[in-house]
Amino acid sequence: MQKLRAATIEQKRVIPAKPAEVYRVIADPEIHSAFTGARATGRARKGAKFTAWDGYIMGKTLIAEPGERLVQEWWTTGWPEDSTPSRLEWKFKKHPRATRASLKQTGVPEPQAKY
Repeated sequence: MQKLRAATIEQKRVIPAKPAEVYRVIADPEIHSAFTGARATGRARKGAKFTAWDGYIMGKTLIAEPGERLVQEWWTTGWPEDSTPSRLEWKFKKHPRATRASLKQTGVPEPQAKY
């Protein structure tokens, strides 16, 4: 059996909100659910498990620095069964009247990276 190649996804955006607010939308399951319209569970605490998008996404929080950084193991039900978790890192920096948010996800199964 051939091992799937892993891809990296990187995105940067300026969001018109404070870093703490952007962090909460991602990390707080009630706010995340209201924002996306899909159920999320768990809390952003080191070692805590979470789900998002009605259970399609699941993982574990590795580092939680409110308003600054969030690092998680992350995978989906759409990934091949033998996939290992990816590593997703969010960073939040103050920007004039906004937040510069950067996302880097490594270890994504290559066929899934375009999604």
